Amino acid sequence: METQPVRVDDIDDLGHVNTVVYLRWVQDVAAAHWESATSPAERADIGWVVLRQEIDYKHPARPGDDVIGRTWVGRPSAATFERHTEILRARDQRVLARARSLWCPVHPGTGRLRRIDSTLHDRFYAH
Repeated sequence: METQPVRVDDIDDLGHVNTVVYLRWVQDVAAAHWESATSPAERADIGWVVLRQEIDYKHPARPGDDVIGRTWVGRPSAATFERHTEILRARDQRVLARARSLWCPVHPGTGRLRRIDSTLHDRFYAH
């Protein structure tokens, strides 16, 4: 994810970035990672859906902040990958939030679940 500014419309009634915005950032980081690590043919053959999201908020993002995200893949199962994401304030690299997501590959044309084959497993799983 490239550096993103915190926009006025990202802020909730309490003066913090809204949860929906954090979820968007988590998805943006995951999509950028997927695009950077795969070919157009692979992206046409494999889609992803999120089965679960967990976010731990450490410090609030506020108007005027710029944020960046980093992500890495965790444990796979036969049909899911765990993905970890951190959202950081750009100016000092302070972790604002940590997310854990469970992603499942699907067939893009049908939306049907697919198993994680060994090629995909080996590419993304950090042993």
